[in-house]
Amino acid sequence: MRVQLLVSQWCPSCDSAEAVWSRIAAEREFDFSVVDMGTPEGRELVQRLRLKTVPALVVDGELRGVGVQSPEEAREIVAGTPERSGHSAPVGIALAPASRAHLLSAVVWLAIAGGLLALHGGLLPPDGPWPGVLHVFLLGFITPFIAGLAEHMIPRFMERPVRAGPWSWTQWGLLNAGAAVTAIGGWVVGPALAAAGITLATAGLALLTLRLWPALWPAAAPAR
Repeated sequence: MRVQLLVSQWCPSCDSAEAVWSRIAAEREFDFSVVDMGTPEGRELVQRLRLKTVPALVVDGELRGVGVQSPEEAREIVAGTPERSGHSAPVGIALAPASRAHLLSAVVWLAIAGGLLALHGGLLPPDGPWPGVLHVFLLGFITPFIAGLAEHMIPRFMERPVRAGPWSWTQWGLLNAGAAVTAIGGWVVGPALAAAGITLATAGLALLTLRLWPALWPAAAPAR
């Protein structure tokens, strides 16, 4: 079964519809995608089905509903599909909660790094910037920022899912704990604690690699 949710960036109720169908797509095994009506695929659906409003639900090429379905209505539409095994992130437009958390924490760390940089003389003090600022910036801002964008954008453009749910939240915890412990160790306690923070951050990066690698690795060519 192929389920397409046609949405638009300016549609106020599309995020609610996407949240419902993303939840159902995480429960049941079917081909699900969110289609922006501004894309070529979206424009083709609008023209062929003569759609006047979004969100619109298209199942196997046929219009099945307009507006936001309840979880019960959505489950009834896909009744008979098998339960999904494991965790995967359906392709959507709205940020998943874990991706949003990555980006929000990155902004917080950026503000912290900026404040510390100002306290320690800016970018060009006599002996160079305080090393702890660089750790906070690299581990606290750069890494979660890239992780949040990557886990959101790669499934959309590669059309291959990444592991979501607990995987993403564990990664978020490791990256943020790593940045905090590294900064405290380098600034207050000493190198041993800073090394522990680097280890936590490295574990978070390793988990990010394991999540994204299957989506980025070239798909095997079909056998003839």
